[in-house]
Amino acid sequence: MSRRRRTDDHRVSHERWLISYADFITLLFAFFVVLYASTNIDHKKIQAIAAAIQNAFRSLGVFSGPIPPGALEGMDTKLAKDPPKLPNGGGVNIEELRVELEKVLGQQLLKHEVDMRMEPDGLVVSLREVGFFKSGDTLLLPGAKQTLGRIAEVLAARGYEMRVEGHTDNVPIRSSRFKSNWELSTARATEVVAFLIDQYNFDPKHVAVAGYSEYRPVASNRNEEGRRMNRRVDLVVVSGYLRQGPAGVKPVESITK
Repeated sequence: MSRRRRTDDHRVSHERWLISYADFITLLFAFFVVLYASTNIDHKKIQAIAAAIQNAFRSLGVFSGPIPPGALEGMDTKLAKDPPKLPNGGGVNIEELRVELEKVLGQQLLKHEVDMRMEPDGLVVSLREVGFFKSGDTLLLPGAKQTLGRIAEVLAARGYEMRVEGHTDNVPIRSSRFKSNWELSTARATEVVAFLIDQYNFDPKHVAVAGYSEYRPVASNRNEEGRRMNRRVDLVVVSGYLRQGPAGVKPVESITK
């Protein structure tokens, strides 16, 4: 009897592996929950909000460079759904501005002469070559001036910071006037800026010009449709704007009548 008791006391359990297995399953479940949660965050909106906060701090003189690491940690993801209103002259946030522009550009959006999208820097109003310029030329078409005028009337009274960017496709230009696509893209952007300043009193201190040639495409240059989309001038309304806009700005000479 005593010998049997000693054998039972030293019996080895073969089910201890269940403890490690249960821990592994728990960790695996937590891992996939985190993955699922991260895929439901709108990263573009969060980047746009972060850029707006960074520019705001710079304007206030708080940061002279990039925001220090960890400064934005703990930001509630609710901001991705409800972007804060920017303290600009009209008290209108970027999303409201986009909706207002869609109302005045309905036909041009349907014809794909104008496109709008949100990027980390702010709202981008893209003017396609097909509705604004002749191939290889920088002069604005008559109809393009009317469309650009409607855009200017929405933006002028608020005095947004804006960057005007010229873009081309990757086909080398054949023109005695321009040596390269760099010159063409920059000249088109400059033409748009001159129109905004001369006709709608945009403050030159708050409008920048950039020419990117073929090097920032929005579509593939391997087909005509993609090249057509890449030939454009982008109006980038910077989201981190803090300057008080001039109230009731009127164009020098109305071109929309």
